[in-house]
Amino acid sequence: MMEETPKKISEKKAFSKMATLCAKREYCVFDIKTKLFRYELDVESIERIVEQLKKEKYIDELRFARSFIYDKMRFNKWGRVKIDFGLRQKRVPQAIISEAFIDFTDEQLNDSLEDVLSAKWKTIKEKTEQDKRTKLIRFALGRGFEMNHILAYIDKLR
Repeated sequence: MMEETPKKISEKKAFSKMATLCAKREYCVFDIKTKLFRYELDVESIERIVEQLKKEKYIDELRFARSFIYDKMRFNKWGRVKIDFGLRQKRVPQAIISEAFIDFTDEQLNDSLEDVLSAKWKTIKEKTEQDKRTKLIRFALGRGFEMNHILAYIDKLR
């Protein structure tokens, strides 16, 4: 497969392409900047495009963060820790991440924990109850759930 070479395009055309993308789904500033760098634009042009996208409400980090949290909870069955990490990887400011999490209750954030753990419990092939429990805890931590919630549910599982 050939490597796709980035095309140099005008600032106006780049803005238009990004506005079209942002109109279809939520993007964060980091994703848009990454896409714009492929068009060999200088840093000032990229900053101007991003500012214009923000001004025209195509990009809104808080809206993106809320959407990201909702999607990761619902479709990927991730816990708070992993979602937080995913947002930080997208370089969303911590203040915005915290503000976005306010909209979600602990109950909503841990809604999928029960389903995920009971399904996993059936597939673990460890000999002892303790080994099974350890494997389940490790699995849930990997999914980004918090230890106190995991332990509370495991106690209910028994």
